[in-house]
Amino acid sequence: MFITFEGSEGSGKTTQARLLYEYLLGQEYPVVLTREPGGTRISDKVREILLDPSNTEILPRTEILLFSASRAQLSDRFIRPHLQQNHIVICDRYADSTMAYQGFGRVLDLQTLRIITDFATGGLRPDLTIYLDLPVEAGLQRRRGLSAGGATGRYGGQLPLFDKWDRLDAQELDFHRRVQRGYEELMKVEPERWHKVDAGRSIEQVQDDIRSKVLPLLEDRP
Repeated sequence: MFITFEGSEGSGKTTQARLLYEYLLGQEYPVVLTREPGGTRISDKVREILLDPSNTEILPRTEILLFSASRAQLSDRFIRPHLQQNHIVICDRYADSTMAYQGFGRVLDLQTLRIITDFATGGLRPDLTIYLDLPVEAGLQRRRGLSAGGATGRYGGQLPLFDKWDRLDAQELDFHRRVQRGYEELMKVEPERWHKVDAGRSIEQVQDDIRSKVLPLLEDRP
């Protein structure tokens, strides 16, 4: 089963993805955790370019191609092999981020983005996408507070729990509002794939909500 987490900046995706992974691991499910952009050696190098606050000259078209290059490596070198072994794959962001951020946020042509994304992923799509819903102002305030506090950490020697304030965080408020509207539009198109969660509650309440959706789906699978 392929589960992705989506949401605007500061909505708690990384925290909730990690907590779900730890819970399922404790229940002895065969589960792995990864992220976008990144997740493989090549993808992590692309991530450094994309999120570096000094790379302000990156064009929107360059941005989407870099994200897609990272995603192509992750899809074929990590996600597919684990799914073929009947593992549960949890991914912190995936292709829906491209549609929301580059499609609605950058106002690039959605059909072109779909073609590029399908090429990069070979058509690999999530079984379930958890969307953490939080007002953009609140999410950005969370991110600013985190960066100011200098919180850092690494998970399992691979995944950072928290990233520094990055290039996408620093976009204007209207950009982040367009991104959030984009997610709402995506959920309207495929309501059966999405599970919308109120991310303004406590971490524990949000995680309970997520588990209540995920566990029945896992139990129904052969």
